[in-house]
Amino acid sequence: MSENNSQKNGNTDSATSSWNPLAKAFWTDGWGSIVTAIGIALFIRWAFFEAYVIPSGSMLPSLLIHDHIFVNKFVYGLRVPFSEKWLVEFGEVKRGDVIVFKYPEDMSTFYIKRVIGIPGDKIEYDNGILYLNDKVVEKNVPTSQEDWNWLRQEDFDRGHVGLGSRDQFSHFTEVLGDKNHSIILQKNRVFDAKFGPFTVPENHYFVMGDNRDNSRDSRYWGPLPKENLLGRAMFVWLSCEETLPGVSFLCDPTTIRWKRFYHQIN
Repeated sequence: MSENNSQKNGNTDSATSSWNPLAKAFWTDGWGSIVTAIGIALFIRWAFFEAYVIPSGSMLPSLLIHDHIFVNKFVYGLRVPFSEKWLVEFGEVKRGDVIVFKYPEDMSTFYIKRVIGIPGDKIEYDNGILYLNDKVVEKNVPTSQEDWNWLRQEDFDRGHVGLGSRDQFSHFTEVLGDKNHSIILQKNRVFDAKFGPFTVPENHYFVMGDNRDNSRDSRYWGPLPKENLLGRAMFVWLSCEETLPGVSFLCDPTTIRWKRFYHQIN
């Protein structure tokens, strides 16, 4: 056999091996390696971590519009793939946790809010005052303005924060569980009707946005069923002020907020 024929047969064998699932080359150099890589990526996304982008201002100033976050899906347990049924459960949801979940009124939409009440808690909200189990959740003067300073004039002009200019809003901190977090309220806003008192039922959570006057949450659509839970927000891995024109999911690199890289979500 000539050298050319030997080379030709070698190339043929290699090509055949790359398509043969029983061949070692299929899993190292062929399509099997691609399938394996995709499978591992999907498994990690299903079981451990998933990335989300903040689209609205309901969690200002804790989370900014166009914050890209990682969500820990393993912390509360594992669910049966493509379903809302829990396969195994680990840690419990705590007051103050920032969670991502399937919106009860449209399961194809993902929301992010803060857990205010767990099963058995009594919730009441009256004109900017939050009551938890008949006790006022105190609002404190912030020791740092870092969260507030991230808000731009454009956020007020575009209504992301709410109606009004910067001087019409107040920045406070609030403690829920072990989470000391920022909230914002609109000054001199009087509500005609209060919420509650409401007792959180079993296997449900009561969630609210940190932008208290500009958040559609459990005050409007009710308690969150446990099966809708996806995971707990961990940290910001990318953030930008604007996205590319016509490509709303890609950051404009000239507007990246470099100081928010790996910003922990409290």
